[in-house]
Amino acid sequence: METMRAVVAREAGEPGDVLTVERVPVPEPGPGQVLVRVEAAPVHASDLHIIRGRYGFAPPFPAVLGLECVGTVAALGPGSGNGRDDLRLGRRVTTVGVMGTWQEFVVADASQVVGVPESLSTSSAAQLIINPLTAWLLVTQLNPGRGQWLLQTAAGSTVGQLVIALSRHLGFHTLNVVRRRAAVERILESGGTEVVCTEDEDLPEQLAGRTGDRPITKAIDSVAGQVGADVFHALAPGAELVVYGALSTHGRSDPAGLTIPVSARSVIYDSKTVRGFFLSRWFATTPPQEIRRVLGEVIALVGSSVLVLPEGRPIPADRAAHALDLAEAPARGGKPLLVF
Repeated sequence: METMRAVVAREAGEPGDVLTVERVPVPEPGPGQVLVRVEAAPVHASDLHIIRGRYGFAPPFPAVLGLECVGTVAALGPGSGNGRDDLRLGRRVTTVGVMGTWQEFVVADASQVVGVPESLSTSSAAQLIINPLTAWLLVTQLNPGRGQWLLQTAAGSTVGQLVIALSRHLGFHTLNVVRRRAAVERILESGGTEVVCTEDEDLPEQLAGRTGDRPITKAIDSVAGQVGADVFHALAPGAELVVYGALSTHGRSDPAGLTIPVSARSVIYDSKTVRGFFLSRWFATTPPQEIRRVLGEVIALVGSSVLVLPEGRPIPADRAAHALDLAEAPARGGKPLLVF
């Protein structure tokens, strides 16, 4: 039996304690399925949440993690091609909504495999779906008009940088919150309109005066905790906050630590709303044809360099624990990419 390397979490816990690299059988594609030979797979913040058992879903452990990848079509199950050019053998592809990409081969339904432009680097192709799609959906759902303001936390993250790129493309302004002074200049150089740094500035005080007399009615937050509450409080009456992450609680394993202490006065008297965004739920509740349409928009934006993904940092899969340490390190450089 042919075997392959896989990065396996034996149980929920701290990554350094539960991750192992094991030899497991190479899977075979069934009817309507595709076998993808994985070239590179990123380490996302959501992967760390899953390992610690505090994500929106929990796989049965032991589990191979990883939520996207770039690779090539290695084999096709019966009926999987259906005349699609992007599913021929050797074609460069990415997986969509598939868990288990931290291994040398992964099986996916044909509907969850999408062709990747050959012009993209391995790094960009490996990160083509989750972050660009998240940024695009957050912006298009809130729909800030030309000249309007969008407030975002964690502006130095990959999603944050992509939102700034979309602001240049669509013509809205961004008020960007970062936690390190070293990130401020880079945010401004990339096109961010205003930046507030929580390392040495008072967030509530600074948010109050950065947009002049223009109200802020739209915001996205991936930090949660007190930062998310401060952002919510700063918004104008009738505003909407969309929360899509909880970076302030990254080092914790207790799901109860994921909170946003929002003001009841803001909710009641100012009629503000706060709602969540979870990409996995979007995949599960969106019709397949709509998913393909939106993915086509996102891939076109990356292919035309409207959205430019920061270069990732290749790490051999055998050093997966080190890659996950880097994913949480301040000023880590590029996103860790497990390479096989």
